[in-house]
Amino acid sequence: MARPIPTDEHLLTMIYKKNLKAFSDWSEENKTRVAKIWVPIDIDEMAKKYRCDPDLIFGRLYYNMNEKYGSSTGDGQDVNFFNMRLANDRHVVNFPLLTSVLANLQDERKRFIISTRLAALSLVVSAISIGIAVLT
Repeated sequence: MARPIPTDEHLLTMIYKKNLKAFSDWSEENKTRVAKIWVPIDIDEMAKKYRCDPDLIFGRLYYNMNEKYGSSTGDGQDVNFFNMRLANDRHVVNFPLLTSVLANLQDERKRFIISTRLAALSLVVSAISIGIAVLT
């Protein structure tokens, strides 16, 4: 049985956890990649974890998330979320942008959970009120 398709939040959490140290360790003296904000990721490793074809992860990042989370500056320059290649680095994400998107997704999920629990609590209180009204 195939695993469910990972959500944006799951994919981005995995990328964040696997690459935070690499992002933080970069310096002018310790250049492990072309630029600090562009962190290479291992799409094959992600695909193995989610038991899917690497092209599905790549497509999700390149076609979907790049469009969804990328933007443009006021002077018309694109701010990409994901690039296939940046100099010698392959499959790179804009790590600060990824972190912001992930924080927003986690906040949205938290709000959804809170509102769902409040709605369930309201339903229980209403059911109890109806039960008391019927019994009295």
